Amino acid sequence: MNFTTNKPQQFTTYYSGQLADYVTSLAWSSAGGKLAATSAAGEVVIWENHEITNLQTATGKSIDCVAFSADDQYLAVGGQDGKVKIWREDELITTLENAPAWVDKLAWNHTNNQLAFSLGRYVQVWDADTEEIIVTLNFENSSILGIDWRKDGQYLAISGYQGIKIWNSQDWDEEPYILGTTTVSVAMAWSPDGKYLASGNMDRSVTVLEWGNPDPWVMRGFPGKIRQLAWSQVTTATGAPLLASSSVEGVVVWEKSEDESLGWEARILTNHVDIINAIAYAPPSLVLASAGADGWLCLWNQDYEISQILTGVRGGFSTLAWHHQGKFLAAGGEQGEFLIWSKTND
Repeated sequence: MNFTTNKPQQFTTYYSGQLADYVTSLAWSSAGGKLAATSAAGEVVIWENHEITNLQTATGKSIDCVAFSADDQYLAVGGQDGKVKIWREDELITTLENAPAWVDKLAWNHTNNQLAFSLGRYVQVWDADTEEIIVTLNFENSSILGIDWRKDGQYLAISGYQGIKIWNSQDWDEEPYILGTTTVSVAMAWSPDGKYLASGNMDRSVTVLEWGNPDPWVMRGFPGKIRQLAWSQVTTATGAPLLASSSVEGVVVWEKSEDESLGWEARILTNHVDIINAIAYAPPSLVLASAGADGWLCLWNQDYEISQILTGVRGGFSTLAWHHQGKFLAAGGEQGEFLIWSKTND
């Protein structure tokens, strides 16, 4: 394991704060000036210019997901109490009551103000312009474990037991495309270019579908279930982005081979000594951040080497989020720490 590096520090501490409990979710606004954070105590806060605005103080019921709309006009959260709350600026404008369902997944469409959120085995889509639920989608097979809109907003992917169902948002009544598996899709994500959809699975495998190609790739051999996935915005010589997957304390980076018969080739990154709770590529680069329960936030460069290890939490790191230009990196701690680092050099 690598505790130190000889390279100059890429990131330095910019802000340090504290929430009442485990930081469950972080989201930057697309303009990049605001950062939303939520906690297991039920807090919802906005950080902007070193100032904290409390949208919701601790309620004792966890808030588990947070996201800004594509135009930054709205902020949505969901949690243990089954409520989806939507703010415009700092004003709470809508509360969707869904108890006893637990809302732990939500995502805004990238091209309009439609919000998809989980309700047990269903996903509902709420339209901010009409302030109405426009469709209820039945996943059927299990509770929802992932929701992700394709970048062009046309397709909504929903994952759980036996794979992923993909709905066409131009025609909700059309039967969904199914990327089937014999296991549970634990983590799921569209690539930024919309060409690929990846599923990290309970049976220690990763499935990658190239949209329009009926034969997905399946990669196996991991030590445990796939907990996290992350795509790079930058593409390689083959025109495909990199895909990172985490399992237990290890990360595997997949690069599409120029030889179609080889599929995707793997590079294994090892340094963590406890479960990795979050991974994400810095836009627009091939720098990968991995945050672990060991209390380390590792930054990996494009040569798959550690360039810096960030610390600052008493226990482990719970989550992380990159600023949309890669200028800042935010992370949350299992004991409520709320940290932001700024980039020191290009």
